[in-house]
Amino acid sequence: MSQKIRTRYAPSPTGRMHVGNLRTALYAYLIAKHEDGDYILRIEDTDRERYVEGAEEIIYRTLADTGLVYDEGPDRDGGVGPYVQSERVSQGIYMKYAKELIDRGEAYYCFCTPERLESLKRVVEGKEVSVYDKHCLHLSKEEVERNLASGMPYVIRQNNPTEGSTTFHDELYGDVTFDNSELDDMILIKSDGYPTYNFANVVDDHLMGITHVVRGNEYLSSSPKYNRLYEAFGWDVPKYIHCPLITDEEHHKLSKRSGHSSYEDLIEQGFLPEAVVNFVALLGWSPDSDREIFSLEDLVKEFDYHRIGKSPAVFDYTKLRWMNGEYIKAMDDEVFWQMAEPWLHKALHRELDLRKIASMVKSRIEILPDIPDMVRFFDELPDYDTAMYTHKKMKTDSASSLEVLEEVLPLFEEQEDYSNDALYAMLQEYIGRKGVKNGYVFWPIRTAVSGMQTTPAGATEIMEVLGRDESLTRIRTGIEKLKASLS
Repeated sequence: MSQKIRTRYAPSPTGRMHVGNLRTALYAYLIAKHEDGDYILRIEDTDRERYVEGAEEIIYRTLADTGLVYDEGPDRDGGVGPYVQSERVSQGIYMKYAKELIDRGEAYYCFCTPERLESLKRVVEGKEVSVYDKHCLHLSKEEVERNLASGMPYVIRQNNPTEGSTTFHDELYGDVTFDNSELDDMILIKSDGYPTYNFANVVDDHLMGITHVVRGNEYLSSSPKYNRLYEAFGWDVPKYIHCPLITDEEHHKLSKRSGHSSYEDLIEQGFLPEAVVNFVALLGWSPDSDREIFSLEDLVKEFDYHRIGKSPAVFDYTKLRWMNGEYIKAMDDEVFWQMAEPWLHKALHRELDLRKIASMVKSRIEILPDIPDMVRFFDELPDYDTAMYTHKKMKTDSASSLEVLEEVLPLFEEQEDYSNDALYAMLQEYIGRKGVKNGYVFWPIRTAVSGMQTTPAGATEIMEVLGRDESLTRIRTGIEKLKASLS
C-alpha cells in the first residue's frame, strides 16, 4: 500500500495571518484531505524576537473560521508531539540531532564573534551579502572542547560543500539544480540554543512523518540545504510543492500597505470566510473547468496540486468582491438578516421595515459595509441634482419628468394602499392610458423618492418602505426642484 499522505501547516506566531500563509494552510489541508490523509498544525515559535503575544490565538481562530480542521496539533496529540517548537527545544530534540550531524562531519561548532562575521560581509551587485568562510570547521577537537568548557558562545553550522551542485525535485518545478558555492554554511542552532527555522523544519517534518511540504516559492533556494540535511541523516525526502508568489494588481509583492494582505483585514472589510477561502484557493490553482465558486467540500474533491501554476498569482480585489457578492446572494435569508441588521441600524434611524430593506440589498451588495451607503436615502432624501431625471435609454428629461410627477401626484394622494403590488398596478393603469413605456414613468418617480442614481429596488418597492406621507413629500420636493431648474 502507498504511504498515507501527511501534510502540515507550520505558522510562526508573529501577527495576523497573511493571505500567502492562509493559502499555504489551505493547500496543505486540501492535499491531505483529497487523499484522506492527515493534516497537522505545528507552531513554529523559535524566532523569539518576532514572537507576538496573542498571535497563536489568531492562528487557531483563523483555522476554525475557515474550516481547516487539523487532525493533530498542540491540543490534539497524534503521538508525535509536542507540536509547539519551543516545547520541543526544552526536550533537547534539536540539539540532539545537531550533535549527531557534528559526529557525522555534516555540521560543526562556530565560535566566531559578531565582529569577525561583520568583516566577512561583501557588497555584490549593490547588495550586502555574507558568506561564511568555514573558519571554525578547521578547529581541532581540543580547541572546540576548550571553548565549550569555558562557556564561549557558539552556533552550530551545517557543513555544506563548496564545489559541485545539488539537485532537488519539486512537484511543480521538476528538478532544480543549485551550485554548491551558493549554499553557504547555514546556522542550525543559534547562540540562544534555539534552532533556526530551516533546521527545525527538517527535523520536525521527519519526526512527524510529513510526506508533502507546501510553501511559497521564495523557499526554492533554501531547498538544497534541506535536502542535504535529509541526506546527511539518511532520511526520506518529502515531496516539495512550492507555490507561486502572490502580487497586488500592480504586480508588486502583496504587502501590509495594500490594506488586504491578511485574513483578518479581509474579514474586517466585510468579506465572508467561505468567500475568502474560495478566492485564496484560486490564487495559483486552476480547476479543470471554468467554474469559480467552490465550497471547501468541493475543493477537497476537486483539488489536484499538479494544477498549481508557477506564474505569480494576482490578488484581484474586484474579483474577490464579486465572489463575496455571490456568496451573499446564496446565503439563507435569516442568516443574512442577522449579519445585515447591525449595518442597517448604523445607517437608518427612522421607523422603517428593516427586514424588507435587507431583502432588497441582499442581491445588490458585494460586502456588508456596502449597505449603509446603499440604504441611507431611506432615512433622509439626499440633495440631488435634477440632471439625474434625464435618462437617454428611458427617454426622459427634466420637462417630461415634471409632467409625469405632476400627473401621478394626485393619483398617489388618492391611493390608500401603499403596498408595492397596489402601487405598481395603479401606475400600470396610468402608463396604459398615457401610452408610454414603463421606464418613462418609473424613472422620474424612483429619482424623486430616492434622490439616487442607483437603488436596491424599484420605485414602488421604495415607496412601500417609505410609506404614504414620506413618499408624497419626496414627490412634491421633486416637482419643486424640477420647476426651479426649468424656470
